[in-house]
Amino acid sequence: MESALSARDRVGVQDFLLLENYNSEAAFIENLRRRYREGLIYTYIGSVLVSVNPYRELEIYSKQNMERHRGVNFYEISPHIFALADNSYRALRTERRDQCILISGESGAGKTEASKKILQYYTHICPTRNNTHTIREKLLQSNPVLEAFGNAKTLRNDNSSRFGKYMDIQFDYKGAPIGGHILNYLLEKSRVAHQNHGERNFHIFYQLLEGGEEPLLKTLGLEKTNPQHYHYLVKGNCPRVSSISDKNGWKVVRNALTIIGFNEEEIQELMEIVASVLHLGNIQFGEDEEGETHVTTEPQLQYLSQLLGVDGSVLKEALTHKKIVAKGEEMISPLSLEQALSARDSLAKAIYGRAFTWLVQKLNQSLAFKVCFFFLKCSSIIGLLDIYGFEVFQHNSFEQFCINYCNEKLQQLFIELTLKSEQEEYEAEGIVWERVEYFNNKIICDLVEEKHKGIIAILDEECLRPGDASDITFLEKLEDTLGGHAHFVTHKMANGKIRKAIGREEFRLVHYAGEVNYNVNGFLDKNNDLLYRHLKEVLCQSGNHIVNQCFHADELMDQRRPETAATQFKLSLAKLMEILMSKEPSYVRCIKPNDAKQPGRFDEVLVRHQVKYLGLMENLRVRRAGFAYRRNYEAFLERYKSLCPDTWPNWRGKLPEGVATLVKHLNYKPEEYKLGRSKIFIHFPRTLFVTEDALEAKKQTIAVTLQTSWRGYRERAKYHRIRHAVIVIQSWWRGVKGRRKAKHRRQAADTIRKFIKGFILRNEPRCPDNEYFLDHVRFSFLMEVKRNLPKSVLDQSWPRPPPSLTEASEHLHRMCIRNLVNDYCRRIQPEWKKQLEQKVVASAIFSGQKDCYPRSVPKLFVATRLETEEINLKVLQTLGTDNKVKYGVAVTKYDRHGFRARMRQLLLTTSSAVLVQEAKIKQRIDYGTLLGNVTVIQLSPLLPNNTGDLVLQCDHVIEAVTKLAIMADKIHNVNISQDSIKFAVARGKEGVIDFSSGSDLRVVKTKNGHLSVVRLTHLLIKKYKAEKCYGFG
Repeated sequence: MESALSARDRVGVQDFLLLENYNSEAAFIENLRRRYREGLIYTYIGSVLVSVNPYRELEIYSKQNMERHRGVNFYEISPHIFALADNSYRALRTERRDQCILISGESGAGKTEASKKILQYYTHICPTRNNTHTIREKLLQSNPVLEAFGNAKTLRNDNSSRFGKYMDIQFDYKGAPIGGHILNYLLEKSRVAHQNHGERNFHIFYQLLEGGEEPLLKTLGLEKTNPQHYHYLVKGNCPRVSSISDKNGWKVVRNALTIIGFNEEEIQELMEIVASVLHLGNIQFGEDEEGETHVTTEPQLQYLSQLLGVDGSVLKEALTHKKIVAKGEEMISPLSLEQALSARDSLAKAIYGRAFTWLVQKLNQSLAFKVCFFFLKCSSIIGLLDIYGFEVFQHNSFEQFCINYCNEKLQQLFIELTLKSEQEEYEAEGIVWERVEYFNNKIICDLVEEKHKGIIAILDEECLRPGDASDITFLEKLEDTLGGHAHFVTHKMANGKIRKAIGREEFRLVHYAGEVNYNVNGFLDKNNDLLYRHLKEVLCQSGNHIVNQCFHADELMDQRRPETAATQFKLSLAKLMEILMSKEPSYVRCIKPNDAKQPGRFDEVLVRHQVKYLGLMENLRVRRAGFAYRRNYEAFLERYKSLCPDTWPNWRGKLPEGVATLVKHLNYKPEEYKLGRSKIFIHFPRTLFVTEDALEAKKQTIAVTLQTSWRGYRERAKYHRIRHAVIVIQSWWRGVKGRRKAKHRRQAADTIRKFIKGFILRNEPRCPDNEYFLDHVRFSFLMEVKRNLPKSVLDQSWPRPPPSLTEASEHLHRMCIRNLVNDYCRRIQPEWKKQLEQKVVASAIFSGQKDCYPRSVPKLFVATRLETEEINLKVLQTLGTDNKVKYGVAVTKYDRHGFRARMRQLLLTTSSAVLVQEAKIKQRIDYGTLLGNVTVIQLSPLLPNNTGDLVLQCDHVIEAVTKLAIMADKIHNVNISQDSIKFAVARGKEGVIDFSSGSDLRVVKTKNGHLSVVRLTHLLIKKYKAEKCYGFG
């Protein structure tokens, strides 16, 4: 809190105890105004929280703000209702003493909202048990239900509580909410039948009409129309309010009832009671010619009897007649028109009032802590009192009298507890207590509640006495009994100046908060609060279970007169005082800044009036009669130690000695302070302000010192962290390296040992002792194979395998060659493939058979040795397109008689071999007639025109024979001879060709008639009818 003192000129002080001129009401209000202008609605008077209604949403109630106030000392941060709630909760947990929070203020000051915020805070910050979530929800949802049935729009507040409420919240030993209990006080039942202009009835009536579902409204006999159709809702002439959404309100209330635990039947019956009050207000009466009163609105009577579950004729009679019991005999007498209307309104107020009481009891049953007695005994309680503040209207009646009497009692309690707490603190700290002069309002409380002489006693006596008692006789009795009392005056007793301000039917009470005039009209009726016996009998027979529970038959049997409303209120107030006295109190005083409900507007006259009747100045004066500021030694020394060299930066001695050293250095005068056992007490705010200003001036130097020290500390800490980290890393890394080295040595020794043993046993069958060596040998061989694979098909190199891998090596070699072949085949071009296929055929025919074959291998075969232009066109035409020339080569033909050489062309077509001389086809041989497997191709002697075999010479014999063999598909029918070949000559004669080697190439006929071939290869073709073959020499 002290941290905000430097801005006190702008936003005022956070605690009124620090006001320099604490006796000035103007200074008090000016401090309120400054804070309100800055959006600071909370201010302390010691432990009392003053709250000013902002009339707008503020961003200070979020969950983050709740967490910010959790567990924080009451004075450490800015004033807030969460701080007061947390302070009570911590006191409950630490001291195990029940707490209570008293919230007071006039209508519209924000009492209900304050109680909601406290409930929200507790439901958020308290620990959670298995079943506490439901309790939290019920505690929160009890508010909208009670507001709907107990709140109404008044001239001063759109959501004014028209009853007093005290709620106990039970906590277990862990601080979790486990239950609750509600007490209600003095519901304003008169509002059911009458409202002032500009005011409304209770919210629930409008919510039901506006938001109720069509089926529900139909069963209740209501219509979703303007509330002006109902007599009890038209008195104030204010059916709708812009700031209130009755439709949304209905949804909230309906949901809340379900969460709290109301079943559908109970909700239905509760709504039937609400609807019955509306129908009851619409019942009208008339007088016949004989002057007897009768009901003129039968439909409303039928709805009413149906909703209440009573006989319509009996109810009709009870509304127009009264039953009197005298000496055991019953007499029924008719009611006048005025009496019938009064009886109707009394019935409506009684039904609604008792239904409200039943609703509170139902809430208590739902909130009750349903666990064993041991846990109940261990539970603690925080009470919330949300009760009407002091009320002063232009017309004040019985309700204002009771409300202001309640505030007198609360003020009396407040002063007593405040003085008591002050005295206890002084005694605990060993400081001499000085008597504080203050106004003791006990004299006013006695004036109201004293037995036989008090106003309530006189009112009860006047209500009970026989004869024609009236409000005027009551006023006269007050004048006779209380005449001369300093705080009581009437028109008759007043002097000339005061008499003008008091009406003839009024009396004035001088309260602690000011003077109030009360009009006695209606005092006796409201105090009696009687309902005709006949009506009670009818309601006791009700079929509505809630009404049946509210009106017991025992009431009819009890001959004693029931207690009056004032006496009941006095007794319940006495019980409330006992409850509050048994608890540690905290206070919230709510102030309304203006009557227009506008944010930012501050009405000084209105605020001054509230400051007066809330007793805030009296409270401030009592607290300031002692000391304005008090703090424990530790907190005080911690904050201001920098102002003294002896206590800065740390005090090593005892705390009282440190504080004494500090105040001595600050030149405190003896009359300015006192040192207690654990706290320092400062008498004047000025002393604290001077100290705070000195601290503000010192902060720059402190900041520089702290920054310097922090930077040095941070760098030293950083260096030590880095150094420690380096040492740790080095140690770890050395250990890792050492362990790795040792591991590698062990592995190396094991490997060498395995290798040696495996080498010794390498020729043995595989076993654990040699498997490592064998695996190594296998791996080494495979790696060598990998590094030395053949690069081509012709590469025959291959690593030498170890004996155990010979078979595997052969398989791998074959696989490798096959793979190379496959790769080669995939890459080969179609032309080159055809060339190779012909070379393969040539190899099959000539390899090993012909000496000159190896020299021909590198020479490529050509498609033909004769171009198309070299072949006679007539020959091509004779062959035709179906017998196309595939290959042609120039040959030399040797005849069979003289072996004379003649130039010819050998053409290989699609189906035959053709021998051509210029433009003439000399001989054609079909491929299909070529057969045989001998070295000489013979032609059958029976073949007609057999001229014998052909002897041909060709420069490209290997190429020509290969192509002929392929085209005739006679690859295996070619025979090659190195010595001689016999061939057929015409008419069965044979010829012989001898082969020999020589230095010259010669083909000649020898003397023996043979054909001699030297170093030249001849092609011999013999023709047979059945088979043919080819011979080569």
